[in-house]
Amino acid sequence: MEYSTLLTALDNGIFIITINRPDKLNALNKDVFTELNNVLDEVASNNDIKSVIITGSGAKAFVAGADISEFGGLDKQAAMALARRGQDVFFKIENSTKPIVAAVNGFALGGGCELAMACHFRLCSDNAKFGQPEVNLGLIPGYGGTQRLTHLIGKGKSMELQMTAQMIDASEALRLGLVNYVTTSDTLLERTKEILATIQTKAPVAIGKVIECVNVAVVNDNNDKNGYETEIKSFGECCDTEDMKEGTAAFLEKRKANFKGR
Repeated sequence: MEYSTLLTALDNGIFIITINRPDKLNALNKDVFTELNNVLDEVASNNDIKSVIITGSGAKAFVAGADISEFGGLDKQAAMALARRGQDVFFKIENSTKPIVAAVNGFALGGGCELAMACHFRLCSDNAKFGQPEVNLGLIPGYGGTQRLTHLIGKGKSMELQMTAQMIDASEALRLGLVNYVTTSDTLLERTKEILATIQTKAPVAIGKVIECVNVAVVNDNNDKNGYETEIKSFGECCDTEDMKEGTAAFLEKRKANFKGR
């Protein structure tokens, strides 16, 4: 498919989605959200796509935030609808059964930080900056940032960053657990591809179940039984797949497994 605000490329099963508004530091506007929603449908339906990288165009910014020019004149109901639409698209990323990883190059602020956090995990370049500066505009994060930042780095630091609107650099993001790896700008995409290439050698159904169970664990951080029940159910479903039979046979026969995703 052709997109006006996104660039897409498929490389050995890895689908690279690039937010492409470099003159606006890749700010998220209505068109970007519409096309992100559509491209996620393409990810789900295209069997040639095994995993996904989301990144930004240019070296300055992953996504520097939402397009504030679209916020003028919003009343309460329109603002809630805007936030809900953004959350729905980001839930689609979070709940994808195919791995979606953010390769954060440069600024990931406001909605850009929220987009990165919706991905299953994150790598960043050493010039990356993260932040939720919405209080500077008299706002709060609306695309899931208050929740995901808290889950990822803890209540106290999440409170501080959102109330001060301060940015953190790549090394601090790594220390806090917001990102998994820091690379140079030149090696960011290749390092992300290396990790996804490893993941793509594993059983696709099992990978999807890992995503589902970990997402439930995050939601149910009050230690109720829902996450454990989801794990039991998912374990049983994995045992009913051809991939499980192939994986166990390959292990016993001391050979590499050939997973089919079924």
